Amino acid sequence: EINTVRGNKNWMRSREGVMASDKFGDELDLLYPIIEEGGSDSAAFDNVLELLVINGVLTLPEAVMMMIPEAWQNHEEMSPEVKAFYQWAASLMEPWDGPALFTFSDGRYCGASLDRNGLRPCRYYLTSDDFMICASEVGTVFIDPETVVEKGRLKPGRMLLVDTVEGVIVDDKRLKLQTAAKRNFTEWVQHQKIDLKQVLQNYKGETEYQVDDTTVQADPRLKAFGYTLEQLNLIMLPLVATGKEPLGSMGNDTALACLAEQPRIIYEYFRELFAQVTNPPIDPIREEIVMSLQCYIGPKGNILELNESQCHQLALDSPILSMQELAAIKNMSESYPSWKVKTIDITFAKQEGVQGYIDTLERICNDVSASIEQGYKIIVLSDRGVNADRVAISSLIAAGGVHHYLVRNKQRSHIALLVETGECKEVHHFCVLLGYGVDAVCPYLAIEAMVKLCREGVVHEGLTADQLIYNFKKGVDNGILKVMSKMGISTLASYKGAQIFEALGIDDSVISRCFSGTASRIKGVTFDIFALDALTLHELGYPTRNEVQPMGLPESGEYHWRDGGAPHVSEPSGIANLQDAVRQKNQTSYEAYSRSAYEAVKKCTLRGMLDFDYEKAKEIPIEQVESWDKIVKRFVTGAMSYGSISIESHSALAYAMNKIGGKSNTGEGGEKPERSRVDANGDSMRSSIKQVASGRFGVTSYYLSDSDELQIKMAQGAKPGEGGELAGSKVSEEIASTRKTTPGIGLISPPPHHDIYSIEDLKQLIYDLKCSNSRARVSVKLVSEVGVGIVAAGVAKARADHILISGHDGGTGASRWTGIKYAGLPWELGLAETHQTLVLNDLRGRVIVQTDGQIKTGRDVALACLLGSEEWGFATTPLIALGCIMMR
Repeated sequence: EINTVRGNKNWMRSREGVMASDKFGDELDLLYPIIEEGGSDSAAFDNVLELLVINGVLTLPEAVMMMIPEAWQNHEEMSPEVKAFYQWAASLMEPWDGPALFTFSDGRYCGASLDRNGLRPCRYYLTSDDFMICASEVGTVFIDPETVVEKGRLKPGRMLLVDTVEGVIVDDKRLKLQTAAKRNFTEWVQHQKIDLKQVLQNYKGETEYQVDDTTVQADPRLKAFGYTLEQLNLIMLPLVATGKEPLGSMGNDTALACLAEQPRIIYEYFRELFAQVTNPPIDPIREEIVMSLQCYIGPKGNILELNESQCHQLALDSPILSMQELAAIKNMSESYPSWKVKTIDITFAKQEGVQGYIDTLERICNDVSASIEQGYKIIVLSDRGVNADRVAISSLIAAGGVHHYLVRNKQRSHIALLVETGECKEVHHFCVLLGYGVDAVCPYLAIEAMVKLCREGVVHEGLTADQLIYNFKKGVDNGILKVMSKMGISTLASYKGAQIFEALGIDDSVISRCFSGTASRIKGVTFDIFALDALTLHELGYPTRNEVQPMGLPESGEYHWRDGGAPHVSEPSGIANLQDAVRQKNQTSYEAYSRSAYEAVKKCTLRGMLDFDYEKAKEIPIEQVESWDKIVKRFVTGAMSYGSISIESHSALAYAMNKIGGKSNTGEGGEKPERSRVDANGDSMRSSIKQVASGRFGVTSYYLSDSDELQIKMAQGAKPGEGGELAGSKVSEEIASTRKTTPGIGLISPPPHHDIYSIEDLKQLIYDLKCSNSRARVSVKLVSEVGVGIVAAGVAKARADHILISGHDGGTGASRWTGIKYAGLPWELGLAETHQTLVLNDLRGRVIVQTDGQIKTGRDVALACLLGSEEWGFATTPLIALGCIMMR
């Protein structure tokens, strides 16, 4: 499972522009494209490996070491020679990042190599009659135990190699030392590599932060780039004060970017993809040693030769540049004459209107192409030119457009592409830019805003401007690592250009030009609308019509509900009506709630755009319809753990669901056995669904045996690819005893189940759970994303009885804002894909499908039913009915 394959293919395509080979000579052109269309990820890997080996400069083991390097960046005990070899390899090619076990042979060597994470099993036996047998499981082949001389497992980043000509097993350490000694890689790296620190030391320009006299509230550029007061207070200030991305809760029930009435910046149309089941997310806390943001940027060398000049690149420890670092890079040619840097303006004159936006993209691509021919090594796309008369095109459209234009023309390997933009202010924005091929980003406007906040005394006392910027960079770096780890990718070099996103509501005309290869299933916004959005935002900052405007940044209502602000599915009048309806059994209030919920759903969600086709339908009398008491047996409450909500609300939900014959879910925090007791009226507070999550909190044999359904939580809608978090201050004696942990110690569930790294492992857990309780059905919880249908088909074949597809907008006790707002997709898309894929594969009859995520009324249930679900989960709405007032 090569997660980075989309980026690997793009980079390989652009390398064709710098390739030359003594072996193939003029016939090299006949081999293009090196990676054939339509092949699998392993076929793509094979195409490149075969080219490197047949070319003859590298042997098979060396080529494998180059394509799948071990985790060398943070490895303190690795010999300097081997490290230098890996630095040389990193200058030429990004890692093909797994989780993957590669086996290979060329007639002489036969071997296996494990990627840097080592999340795929590989066992081997060596026998007395000179056989080596290697497989993913012990017991695949029968071997007489008496003949076994040695047995072992392959470790992360290591290679198992047999040389059949010499008749020996080649030792991994010795092989790597021999490879590293072939050339003097240490000297090559010392002479050729340029460190950003050296560039900064040589820089003679201004080192203080230069900012204008306007305050943060009065700076027109902030408005023109779409900054709001909420983003400043909720996202940026906590980030710069603590160096950590802030936490949010209660999910994201605001309008999708493609449905929003106010202009949204293009980054918000992209959703981060994440690993579930077929490959695991990485645990960025425990697996820190294999994660790295280090990158080499600049013109790439020819991969079909071996020479010193291939190491001549600029090394960056982080993709986020401060204003001084960018200024030093722009003036690099003073110390390194061959490194010419060109800054290209990505703004256009306001009077050119919508057409100016489209023409500017064309102009930028032509300018970059011309700069490459003139020998420039670094291109900076900059929107600093924004003023009352000039409007910037989105830095993402500019960067994506340029990257794909250069890949198509095989020129991308000739330059480093940097972006200097006022748009980027939160982690997701940086991730999208890097994912579409940008080498480094300087968020000058966010940095200037921080310097001004410091000047105005808004931040904690004692924090200087330098500390704020250090915290900002640290927080964003950690955020990028977290987003990479959701997909199971451990190095930025592999993540860059890998396009691990799905677009929600962008038209094919934009995708094919700027984001080629990205899934966009519901089409929608064209260049014209993006241009109108840019002009509308610019008008906010530099008004030409109503020049008298309220002072200060706008309060958008995107995070908190605000009258006249962005719409939310849960809003005050709806909450008041629902609470009145359930307390007084007031049907009129319920109807008012239902109407307001429908209006909100229409403004915010995809299902709001669907309507029932009454004309083609045939009416039947209501007496023939299933009665309400049978329908509610298929209602379930969402998985909310005791700890994220109080014992009173947790048990009230269970009590109510048991009364109507539905099911409540324990969440991942366990449940005390005492709750299974039946009271005098025959009621109990036992949850029918017991959840088994990655932390396994509270999972005991009694817990498993006392359930009607066991749910394996592979992901959560509000934060797919991340684990649950419970702060230490919340872990009371009672909660700790329920979860079988220590009071006062914070609990973080790991992102992956550490015993599930593939669908086969999941099948094993499903089997184990069925053995622990043969009466309970086994459910697997997945989150909606492109491809979830294929995963669900695998889960059905693994003998699960029930599949839950969660939407991106479900609630959570606590998660980083990036995960809440930008990961996962609406359940409408995931559910439709799952239902159709299961039907096509003749698997639909084997499983029950359930969905959840901001389901508010009977209309939502009916729509979910038509899209393919038989059960429906409610979580936020029952909490509101209990008396939660949604204090975000």
